[in-house]
Amino acid sequence: MKITKLRVAIALGIVAVLVAAVVLLVSGPGEPISLVKAVYAGGGHTVAIGVDGSLWAWGDNGSGRLGDGTVTQRRIPVRIGTDTDWASISAGNFHTVAIRTDGSLWAWGRNFSSQLGDGTRAERRRPVRVGTDADWAYVSAGISHTMAIRTDGSLWAWGYNRYGHLGDGTVVPRRVPTRIGENWATVSAGNFHTVAIDADGSLWAWGDNRFGQLGDGTTAERRTPTRIGEGANWVSVSAGGWHTVALDADGSLWAWGRNYSGQLGDGTSVERHTPTLIEIDEDFASVFTGEFHTVAVSADREIWAWGSNGSGRLGDGTTAARNTPARLEVETGMGWVSVSGGWAHTVAVANDGSLWTWGHNFSGQLGDGTRDNRYTPMRITPEDAFDESATADLPTPCC
Repeated sequence: MKITKLRVAIALGIVAVLVAAVVLLVSGPGEPISLVKAVYAGGGHTVAIGVDGSLWAWGDNGSGRLGDGTVTQRRIPVRIGTDTDWASISAGNFHTVAIRTDGSLWAWGRNFSSQLGDGTRAERRRPVRVGTDADWAYVSAGISHTMAIRTDGSLWAWGYNRYGHLGDGTVVPRRVPTRIGENWATVSAGNFHTVAIDADGSLWAWGDNRFGQLGDGTTAERRTPTRIGEGANWVSVSAGGWHTVALDADGSLWAWGRNYSGQLGDGTSVERHTPTLIEIDEDFASVFTGEFHTVAVSADREIWAWGSNGSGRLGDGTTAARNTPARLEVETGMGWVSVSGGWAHTVAVANDGSLWTWGHNFSGQLGDGTRDNRYTPMRITPEDAFDESATADLPTPCC
């Protein structure tokens, strides 16, 4: 019998709280970060939040996407500022966005398409505040656009809009957050498409649809949110480069869009234009789409991966693509809390708060101090990876 997403979320939440409590008891002020509560893989960089709320980044630093005030590539995690009030984060291909515990929204990196939302097109090498509002609840960075939800459930979008993926009915780029609609629960920004779930559990999509990644049965571009199917039992959704994967309330995964590398997990390389069930006898708790691969955490806290395996991004010790989900065989002695797939690398957090990385490492995005690809998960330990001495000096928020 399949368990519900709610029960999974509660269980994982309890684990996270217990981990955080233990760390706070044994870690003194000013000590290097030891454990991670969230990590996100971008195009060629990685960002993480420690259990103490500190912010860390590493990898490609083009346009200042790491936020340390430079464009210098970092091969080990570098702390960004000294603040400990970071709550959530999202990494796009070339920019990064984050929310603090006070609900304020911050962005940095490339801004050619105004994806930072600060009203300009100037790149930012340090976090800059987006507006003055302090009621942001969720944010997702795409390749050149950003989507966010406020605490009242309203949906906002800004940045590049060539394919209508902001959802405002136009193809006009927006330099500041623009209101799209009401009563939204979650949203995910892909390369040039966006998918979201509203408060009643129904699924919606808009933007580029050349590979059927919207899931409406066509390849027609949509410039406003379009409902996908009649179901209202969706709990999470992730937009990849050109494909989409969603999780329903009974723990099943559904996928659609481009499938050249088997990233849909349906055993084929056939493009799908409507949600297609990934037939596997497993309950899932979360799913995340990379550019050409997909990763998920099952209800029993194991990682599964499929799709392109260039540079070892699936973590199975090979570079062979997989068109069905394959369980990650790694002897950690623990379960997994979350996983995130970037352009060609993957990062994950175990239930003890330890950080693990694998895949492409040309820019040092794995954080192991090298540029060597890794074909199996490697633990990034604080003793030899996290560099608090390189803390970037960020200004104290003024408002």
